[in-house]
Amino acid sequence: MLILFLHGWQSIPGGVKPSCLIQHDHKVINPKLPDDDFEQAVQIAQQEFDEHQPEVVVGSSRGGAVAINIDSGNATLVLLCPAWKKFGTAETVRPSTVILHSKNDDVIPFADSMELVRNSELPAYTLIEVGSDHRLADPESLDMMLAACCIGEDELDDEELDILEMDWEGPS
Repeated sequence: MLILFLHGWQSIPGGVKPSCLIQHDHKVINPKLPDDDFEQAVQIAQQEFDEHQPEVVVGSSRGGAVAINIDSGNATLVLLCPAWKKFGTAETVRPSTVILHSKNDDVIPFADSMELVRNSELPAYTLIEVGSDHRLADPESLDMMLAACCIGEDELDDEELDILEMDWEGPS
């Protein structure tokens, strides 16, 4: 699967999360986004999306804000602790979105993701509580990111099916 991975503020391409995707046989486009110019980051992401037409866009923190501010067509959005209230103008996401966020995130409040789900009038299960901090680099969070990227794919492996079939209560 072809995935556009948009890294967070003060992060670089090739980190733990895009490397995990690559290790699981996904082709990952992982452009360097400037930290000091959000509009330029959006332009770079849009150009990469338009050129490659990925099936999934993963945005981590500030990269999540970038992801919801581009025209990503019908691609699935996987947002990891999205910093949408700090960057950009988008205040909603479309139904083909999954948000992963830790309640222990000390950078982006979990409540911000709850608000994004409410603004978008999406079901509570769109937001999945996972991980122990903002990074979402623990094995459980990485597995959940992998499973979220495969939603809509023709065939999921047994591990992805097990994760997706869990009884998620969503935010309280």
